Amino acid sequence: MITWLLLLSLFRESTQDGQEDGVLRCGPQNVTLDYDSFLLKWEDDPSCSVIRDGLVYELQLLTADKPVHNGEVVVTPAQIGSTHSWKGTSHLPSQCARHSVRLRSQYNNQSSPWLQKTLPDQGKILVLPRNQMFEVGSTATFCCTVPDGESIKTMFLPNYKGANVNATKISEHVHSLTVHLDQQSENWSDVICETTKGEISGASFHAGYPPSDSSLQCETQDLESIDCFWNITRKTEDVEKLRRKYLLQGSPCKIGAMHQLGKCSQKVEVDAAERNWTLTVTNPLGKLELHDRADLTKRVHMVAPEKVAASTVNPRNISLKWSWTVQKYSNLNLTCQVDVSDGDSNTKIENFGVGLTAAVIKDLIPHWDYDVRVRCGTAQHFWKWGDWSKSVKIRTKGDVPDALDVWMKVKEDQTVISWKVPLTNQSHGEIFDYKVSWAKTKEKNQSNQTNVSRSNHRLTLTLDPSEEYMVTVTARNINGSSSPSTIIIPRLNLDKSEVKTSWISGSNGSFFLSWPVSPNASCGYIVDWCPVFGNCTFEWMKVPPNRTHTAIFSKNFEDGRRYLLSIYACTERAPVLLQRREGYVRETKIEAKLFKLKYKQKDSAVEVSWEPIPLEKQTASIHGYSLYNQDKSGNIFNVSTDDPEATSLTAKNLNISTYNFTVTALTAVGLCGNTSINVILNPPADQLIMLTLISLGAVFLILSVNIIICYRHWACIKDKVYPPIPKPVLTENWLASPDEHTVRPLPFDQSHYSEVLDVPELHDKFRPPQPVVGQDYMPFTFSQTPKGYYNKPLKKLQPCLTLPTTGLTSRPGLPCFPINDVFPNPSYNLIVQGEDQQSQSHPEIQEGMPIIDSGYQAQSPEESFSTAELEEEPDSPISCVSTYILLPQKTSK
Repeated sequence: MITWLLLLSLFRESTQDGQEDGVLRCGPQNVTLDYDSFLLKWEDDPSCSVIRDGLVYELQLLTADKPVHNGEVVVTPAQIGSTHSWKGTSHLPSQCARHSVRLRSQYNNQSSPWLQKTLPDQGKILVLPRNQMFEVGSTATFCCTVPDGESIKTMFLPNYKGANVNATKISEHVHSLTVHLDQQSENWSDVICETTKGEISGASFHAGYPPSDSSLQCETQDLESIDCFWNITRKTEDVEKLRRKYLLQGSPCKIGAMHQLGKCSQKVEVDAAERNWTLTVTNPLGKLELHDRADLTKRVHMVAPEKVAASTVNPRNISLKWSWTVQKYSNLNLTCQVDVSDGDSNTKIENFGVGLTAAVIKDLIPHWDYDVRVRCGTAQHFWKWGDWSKSVKIRTKGDVPDALDVWMKVKEDQTVISWKVPLTNQSHGEIFDYKVSWAKTKEKNQSNQTNVSRSNHRLTLTLDPSEEYMVTVTARNINGSSSPSTIIIPRLNLDKSEVKTSWISGSNGSFFLSWPVSPNASCGYIVDWCPVFGNCTFEWMKVPPNRTHTAIFSKNFEDGRRYLLSIYACTERAPVLLQRREGYVRETKIEAKLFKLKYKQKDSAVEVSWEPIPLEKQTASIHGYSLYNQDKSGNIFNVSTDDPEATSLTAKNLNISTYNFTVTALTAVGLCGNTSINVILNPPADQLIMLTLISLGAVFLILSVNIIICYRHWACIKDKVYPPIPKPVLTENWLASPDEHTVRPLPFDQSHYSEVLDVPELHDKFRPPQPVVGQDYMPFTFSQTPKGYYNKPLKKLQPCLTLPTTGLTSRPGLPCFPINDVFPNPSYNLIVQGEDQQSQSHPEIQEGMPIIDSGYQAQSPEESFSTAELEEEPDSPISCVSTYILLPQKTSK
């Protein structure tokens, strides 16, 4: 042991203060270097324990064997023997270039040898740096390295928006990616590197901001703790929340969910003095301190009252009470606010007192539901209202109904009394019925009354128009009857007053009315309205005396319906009518085909008239009319008038044609009510007369020309139309046979012997002369006609053809006549009679009896008459043959 002590003493002497031959033996050991952050850690050599004054470590960060960052670490005597650290910074990540860190110790101008630490090659694909936070606005560089035998295909950012990216190829094995971080990233963003072999690696980063919170404000609720609030001016991502730290007065804060307002609470002793309150906010990108100076006794934010309830409930007021969970409130001067809500409106009532725990709420609606809640604050040094208590429901007790809103409408001897059905907040319970009483104003004690069921809200009375009446209406529920509502019915019928009606136009589904001030309106004004046509279910509203305008809305308003609005002055006696208005709340187009059209032609003009459209069918106000006329060519012309009372329009200067006339009404919503009629325009009367005269003249001219032509060619026409009939030539072959025939002459009138008729006529009625048979009768024979023509014998005479009494038949030929009839010969006035017939008034022609005509010879062939041929039927009783009948010519004696 002694030997070792001597050796140690000699060593200390030779190495005094850790030096040996001018070289400092005290230096670093157990050196480590972090791959990502260039964080270097080391420990002191045991020889450093002899140093009493402390020592200094000198460090260098080398990139590609060139120093890029220098630093030093001062180690105090107390720190000798502990672990030391130093962090270097490089503009390139460790894998973008060769990085080394070296260090040495210095003491009394003596230095230890350099100890260098170089980052090892990982031997795999790698992207650095990893999991780092960068400030928005800065530039970050990422590098990707791959081992030997591989190369980089691409390097990119998949989920960072708005980045300005610049990729650089350093070597086949190293690529860098420089990113300008111009916006905050959504949590973590990635940098991806892919090799040509499809291997992928990456690193995550976050771009954010250093703390920027503001507006620290501290208060107390229970006078035993402090609550501080501040604004978070930027959206905080989850990454920042995890890495952000808050310290209040140097103590960590428990932070809940952070949105726009941060909160930190601590237990403190509250006293009446101002103090400085400091909140420190840090994150990896920076540090911030917020300050507030306050006396917490003047910043009391009270908690909500507890156990809020009604202690007393009446029809129109309630008593409210509550309690406090903070005992120190009982010594504070408080002001409390009671919020009373019925669902439609809110009322806030304030009460004051020390340690206040009760309040009275007045002017409530009977038999009505309310929601009540309470909050309080300090009356002295008021800071802010406390939290609201839980809402509690309270129903007031019932009461008699409110007075009814009554109005009337008078028409002749019928007066309709109407009242508005009480709302729920007016009935104060279920309405049983209504009572209506009426009497003449001069006989108030002799009143009539009747009860009206609760389902009705009007009553029609038959009153004397010459008398003034007072009508009273009340409503009844379980609690009693309402106050009476009275209205005076005037003597004169209001509907017959001399107040003129003016026009009003609706707007936005309503009417806006204004009127001049009336000195008679001691109790205000009443405005009523009802449809002009149909059932007048009138509505009304009351306006206070200080107003002379109102807007009228009604759920019963209908578009396209005309309404009558009346304005009355409310007086101590009967109401006084001031104005009447009439109009539409909103006009709509009038239906088509409502005009009943007529037309009247006046020369070249057409007047179209119509009956006015009934007012009940006018869905818009008519400002005038237009008449459109369209001809067959499609040309359209129109004429208009702005007279709403017009009933006709005239289209002038029309041509003779067919027109379609359309009448349309001019309204505020455009042209509507179109009704059409077709009109055929006839020539005027003078033109008709002229045309008639021209036509008659043309006919007369044509007839005259025809007459002249016929006159000049009369002989030809007569020969063609009515040729002369040849006189017959009788031969022996006519009745019997080709041989001679014996005939018996008949006497005849000498005057007929000399007559020559161009057109023989056959007569049915005549006086036949009596035959004279005597010595003068001698048989004779006719020779054959010069041309060899002969009369064929007649067959047995049967009825064949009845001859008309007016003359010859339309088809000339051999006349066939019935047996027993007389065949008159107007030329000779002869009667053909049978041989064996003695005394018949109408002798019959017998078969085989010749007919004799003496004194004539056959006519020449030129005077023969060619008859139309009749084809003989085998069974015909008589044959009418087409041939010439030669009549004998008259011979001279």
